[in-house]
Amino acid sequence: MRHIVVIGLGKFGSAIAETLSNKEHEVMVIDRDEKRVEKLEPLVTQALVLDATDEDALRAAGMKDFDVAIVSVGEDTEASILITMLLKELGVKEVVTKATDQLHAKILKKVGCDRVVFPERDMGQRLAESLMSTKIFDYIELSSTHSLIEIDAPESLEGKTLKETELRSKYGVSAIAVKRKTPIIKEDGDTEFREVTIIAPSADEEIQKGDRLCLLGRNEDLEKLKTL
Repeated sequence: MRHIVVIGLGKFGSAIAETLSNKEHEVMVIDRDEKRVEKLEPLVTQALVLDATDEDALRAAGMKDFDVAIVSVGEDTEASILITMLLKELGVKEVVTKATDQLHAKILKKVGCDRVVFPERDMGQRLAESLMSTKIFDYIELSSTHSLIEIDAPESLEGKTLKETELRSKYGVSAIAVKRKTPIIKEDGDTEFREVTIIAPSADEEIQKGDRLCLLGRNEDLEKLKTL
């Protein structure tokens, strides 16, 4: 069992703290926002409301006794750099800090950060890797939590209506468009295939062989599509 402290309880920090606690690690959480701390308090070993840029406050909280510290203080780059430096000076064995860009990451390394993470970028990479079995033609990260992908319609969905695919009810993703190769008879009698995009398809739209689906959803929901 490892002793871990999570500093900064935004979406990333809260998710990390809850996951680690569920895996039976000893987890302390720290944030200046009392409401955030109160929300996590029942789920972790200890929850403190304090300013992590205050060296005396960190020392009093016993930072030297922790194996790992995870710093996730949002867009406040100055605070994350200072907190990282203080944690190393106080003897924390491993400090993992969330960075916003490459310059931020470079400075964190300079002050002793053991590992820099980019949650949004890493999530996008993980999503892409998890869907390697499904050919992705386009991937657009709309935010840190939502993305738009264009994929080949899996064979398991062919012949089903969008409603029958349960993409929304089961997987939590929305089909915002269907791209389909449609045969067109030219003047000389030859046939050519042209791509037609069906925007906002109805629930009764039937998926055909060769269709491409444009899907919108949360990253964790899109990741579930690998089971199709």
